[in-house]
Amino acid sequence: MKAAADRRPPQSARSRWLWDFLSGHSGSSERMLAPARQLAIEHLGLQHGDRVLDLGCGTGPNFETLREAVGPGGRVVGVDFSSGMVQRAQERIRERGWDNVDVICADALRARLEPEAYDAAIATFTLSAVANVRAAVDTVYAALRPGGRFFVCDLRLVPSGQAGLVIRLLGLAYRLIAGWSGRDVLEQLQARFQSVDLVMPLRPWPPVMLALASKGQAI
Repeated sequence: MKAAADRRPPQSARSRWLWDFLSGHSGSSERMLAPARQLAIEHLGLQHGDRVLDLGCGTGPNFETLREAVGPGGRVVGVDFSSGMVQRAQERIRERGWDNVDVICADALRARLEPEAYDAAIATFTLSAVANVRAAVDTVYAALRPGGRFFVCDLRLVPSGQAGLVIRLLGLAYRLIAGWSGRDVLEQLQARFQSVDLVMPLRPWPPVMLALASKGQAI
């Protein structure tokens, strides 16, 4: 197990503090994300030997499922900018003796990832909590091999219908805590990837979006 650090400034000192604090209280969220985790495995089509990126990996709740999918010859690399989250993820890796799982402490906007080195990527409620959604999407796109897939489960903070006011307030909270830019995650995926398919139909409430983005094959 290896760890690296991005020494450039974090996206937000306030949001870093929040995620460091939440790193010790992540049990309930891990259970809540279990259905999304299974959907990701179903749609990413991971095979033994694949390399998969977990953007905003937190304490590593996706690691075990992803590791099983890629087998002992594959590799899972988690990225998170919260040192508290990364510490918990490293503890999880050590406790389970996983030698093909790495975690990097880095800002999703600046993570120095090997280009076109990953077969797939996953982000669960990560992109909506970054200051520049497009930059984070670009980071993943550059890291994926041609034909690579990116599974995204996230908030879609686009006010509409009777839930519009609640969604606006939720978006304001994200701006204050994480410096969110206000960009629609789905639109940013569609602007960068050659193909974006919704895993489930969009609904006014809850404002959750599940999508599978695919990078085009090299010509």
